[in-house]
Amino acid sequence: MHALVRAGIRAETWAAGILLVAMVALVLLGGVARFLHVPLNWTIDMATCAFAWATFLCADIAWRRGALMSVDLFTRTLPVRAQRGLLLFNYLLIALFLVFLVVAGFWLSWTSWARSFRGIPWISYSWVTLSLPVGGVLMLITTGFKVRRQLRAEPFASEGGDTPC
Repeated sequence: MHALVRAGIRAETWAAGILLVAMVALVLLGGVARFLHVPLNWTIDMATCAFAWATFLCADIAWRRGALMSVDLFTRTLPVRAQRGLLLFNYLLIALFLVFLVVAGFWLSWTSWARSFRGIPWISYSWVTLSLPVGGVLMLITTGFKVRRQLRAEPFASEGGDTPC
């Protein structure tokens, strides 16, 4: 299981990096083409798709690594046991939100299947909206690993890190 999870993490990281580079390259290509009076309208549509997917993949990577912003001014003063309880409660709230995100994202993808890109009419816009539920599922899995880590009573300082197992 560890090898499968690590392979998934590596694939997600590579995909996010490739999508970010592709997004920049597509916007640059579209800008240069427009400057040369040969506009490529499809580049913005593809950059939008790459942006949506990269956003949710990078959000999961940041969530897994503990790199998201948090305000712990008041919770730092609580006893460790109370901090852990509050952290688990926060994970529950996050998981509930992510379940909503997945359900609403699949519904949005389903309802936008007939919608197409303006510059690429043969590709459905659902490929963009599908990034919402897929990213939500990935973040839900990461949240599950975080809950498991806390319930196994590992040291409280082990919140960050790249390994979810």
